[in-house]
Amino acid sequence: MLAHLLQQHPDILAPPEPWLMLALEAFGTVDNRHPAGAPLIRGATSEFLGRIDRRIVARALADAAYGQYLAATGKRTFIDKTPRYWMVLDFLDGLYPEAQRIVLFRNPYAIAASVKAKWGIPLSSASCPSAIASCLADLAVGLPPPSIASSLADLVLGLPTLAAQRGRHDTLVVRYEHLVAHPEHEVRRAIAALGYDPEQLASATVEQTDYLRSSSFGDRKILERRAVDDRSVRIWQMQLTTQEMQAVTDLVGAELLNELGYGEELRYAQQVGVTDRGPAVTEGYRQLFKACFDLSAGITERGSGVTGLGTQPNSALSQVLESSSSFTSVSSIVREAQGLADTKIEETLRLVKFVAAEIEQALTASRR
Repeated sequence: MLAHLLQQHPDILAPPEPWLMLALEAFGTVDNRHPAGAPLIRGATSEFLGRIDRRIVARALADAAYGQYLAATGKRTFIDKTPRYWMVLDFLDGLYPEAQRIVLFRNPYAIAASVKAKWGIPLSSASCPSAIASCLADLAVGLPPPSIASSLADLVLGLPTLAAQRGRHDTLVVRYEHLVAHPEHEVRRAIAALGYDPEQLASATVEQTDYLRSSSFGDRKILERRAVDDRSVRIWQMQLTTQEMQAVTDLVGAELLNELGYGEELRYAQQVGVTDRGPAVTEGYRQLFKACFDLSAGITERGSGVTGLGTQPNSALSQVLESSSSFTSVSSIVREAQGLADTKIEETLRLVKFVAAEIEQALTASRR
């Protein structure tokens, strides 16, 4: 919504979610099924780029991409609004240290309701450890983290990471609730922070959405709107069950909810039966999700796949989670992950044997 409204300024371009910086940060990493060999590609590009300033290369590519978009529209400033840039903030600092940042916050309960409605992400407290176990099991056999783990990580890890950015001198904070209640004021405030004259914005409307219709990214709900309104601010109260509100409270933590100004929302959740289980529970989730993503990064470094973990994926899972002692269910999550990993490995081996038999049969038939 904010990107769309800012784009109506004659000097600002904000196309739907480029995700470009995430791709650049992972430059040299390819799917482990690449015929040239993923470990070789990563190793060779890392060695080659290690002799020069990799940031200059990445910035040159980004400048070229952003520049072409700007040149085609005659605008001067490109806004890259991508949800998961919280994962690469240090990389962004290295590439564009002078860039202005806009950090968006929204009620975490409403975020959870949105991902539940749009992506079918389960939010029960019991499902969260299962999601982590599934993530670890997938990583043990060389698969990327499942979408449920990434979506929950946006709350567990992404929210506190972005909250830590609020005090930066180059960072403008915008709250969704304020944006939909006072769109003209918030958009003009953002335009002024970007160094432009807010008076050049005729009005903050949701018209001119043709550029969104041609993209598979971005918020599709804007296409259904005729004006900015705040009807979505409290709809989470009807979309989430008490159990789901409890899960969000555990994942985010009462302390962070209050710190970000969502104490009223927390009190509503408590009135319908949610309890504050304390910072240790939230910290335990953070450690577990961090372990999951650290393991993912470690596997990528070693080339991915079961062979990347060696012949003992179970021990690797246990070692990664040793630091997660503050979460009471760590041992059960490890056991579940180990069982899932063993099952996935067995299934993979059966598939490999089947394919090998099929190939051998085809080769035998071709010789006749």
